[in-house]
Amino acid sequence: MPRCADCRQMKDPSEFPRNRSTRSGLHPYCKPCHNIRTRESVRKSGGSRKYHLKRRYGLTLEHFDRLVERQGGLCAICREAPATDVDHDHKTGRVRGILCEPCNGTIGLFHDDPAIVRRAIDYLIEHGAS
Repeated sequence: MPRCADCRQMKDPSEFPRNRSTRSGLHPYCKPCHNIRTRESVRKSGGSRKYHLKRRYGLTLEHFDRLVERQGGLCAICREAPATDVDHDHKTGRVRGILCEPCNGTIGLFHDDPAIVRRAIDYLIEHGAS
């Protein structure tokens, strides 16, 4: 049975979050200790939005706001809806821009593949979409 690195208690493996980067496949802290650590990190970073932007995309809230401002506050694709979601390359992690939720979800569903997007365009043209 693994021992939590914080509370030092031996616990069943089901009491630990999964972590693919460790040899055991488990996080070194049990779920309650892990939750306490995460809440503290979020609090120190200034809130969940700042924490998420920094941890996931390496962006500060100020950098995010500058990207949105550069786009005129609108989605980089449809240019109609407010820009709210970070779009990034799933292979490199590089931030490409800020999109609205529907546009970001759509390119995700297209697996960031320009060939699929081109086929979608051809399909719409062929079937009389404006």
